[in-house]
Amino acid sequence: MTLHGIGIDVVEVARIAAAIERHGEAFVARLFTAAERAYCDTKKAPAIHYAARFAAKEAVAKALGTGIGAHAGWLELEVTHLASGAPKLSLHGAAAAFANSHGIREVQISLTHTHAYAAANAVAVKASMT
Repeated sequence: MTLHGIGIDVVEVARIAAAIERHGEAFVARLFTAAERAYCDTKKAPAIHYAARFAAKEAVAKALGTGIGAHAGWLELEVTHLASGAPKLSLHGAAAAFANSHGIREVQISLTHTHAYAAANAVAVKASMT
């Protein structure tokens, strides 16, 4: 296993809550997949969960070394969950193509949040060269 990159991000939950309040569905539809929205919207405090996913996407973009843009768009970085409840990152579209072309076989993430902040770590792992 070879490390491609690591990323971290911290988000103020109030900032995400204010954006959702101000822009509504247009904001969440631009940044989050339908599955992410369905998950967050079932929670008692959706903004906390949206903030954690926002932080995850920023952390992943840093781990890939692309930033958010042509090689990794908001909707191409999707946070889902394993049966165990652990978060899982799925790459789609240009982000998946970028990862494939750079030998990245997976991106591992970790999320955490409080009422005020959400944070995420990401590690992009390349296939071993043996």
